[in-house]
Amino acid sequence: MGDALIRDAAVLRDIAPADAAICAGLARAVGWPHRPEDWEMAIGLGRGVVATLGEEVVATALWWPYGEHHATLGMIIVSPEHQGAGIGRQLMQAVLAQAEGRSLLLNATVAGQPLYEKLGFVVCGAIRQYHGEVTAVPVPVLAGGAALRPAGLADLPVLEQLDQAATGLPRGPLLRAVLEAGEGTVLMRGGEAAGFALLRRFGRGLVIGPVVAADLTDAQTLLAHGLQGRQGQFVRADIEDGSPLGAMLTAAGLKPVDSVNSMVRGSLPRPSGPFKRYTLASQALG
Repeated sequence: MGDALIRDAAVLRDIAPADAAICAGLARAVGWPHRPEDWEMAIGLGRGVVATLGEEVVATALWWPYGEHHATLGMIIVSPEHQGAGIGRQLMQAVLAQAEGRSLLLNATVAGQPLYEKLGFVVCGAIRQYHGEVTAVPVPVLAGGAALRPAGLADLPVLEQLDQAATGLPRGPLLRAVLEAGEGTVLMRGGEAAGFALLRRFGRGLVIGPVVAADLTDAQTLLAHGLQGRQGQFVRADIEDGSPLGAMLTAAGLKPVDSVNSMVRGSLPRPSGPFKRYTLASQALG
């Protein structure tokens, strides 16, 4: 009876930029490091809902459209005091209705996965988070006539082209937001862009991602360049579980921490290649 009363009392409304600071506090309550600035970016790029009890925001869920056919879901949080009362299902049903007609991708926490499975999501992979203070700084190895240069906003069309080849998704607004919030590097070969890496403030320090490259060697070069000069700084990277990049990140001082299962409801996007996304912008944004 008590859970039913709480569920009935929860009011859902659209999330707004003004909610960023409140949402950051809610994230801290469940052990997530997201700053208000991280929430501002996430809210600005997508849509979503919050659940309120009286004046208190007790839960959040967001989604981000990538083209007409796909979207990612994330930032799905229910306050510890109100978990198990059905609010999470309410939130998911609301964002599923908003994103109706799209295939949906998300990275699921252990606690959230049973609900997502009931809503039709199936596991399609896994992501491992690495983080920590950089201790050893690898030296970028430039092979095959490659060169590195800073990325600027004028590079966004080619970055979007490489990213879409790697992910199968048009993610121009995401790349712009990440680059405007941080910095980027382009790997050049034969006068053409052959990969890129973006880095920005996030959570407890910095996050490297996305990193897009045609092969592992180029991805390692971009990551090594991103770690240059970061000794003693807290850095995070989210990679596919089992990726060979894990050994490089560990050698640089980053430790493997929690992993999450990637899930899909509908069809997976179809990358055209040969480029691949080696690190994520974030677990929520992809």
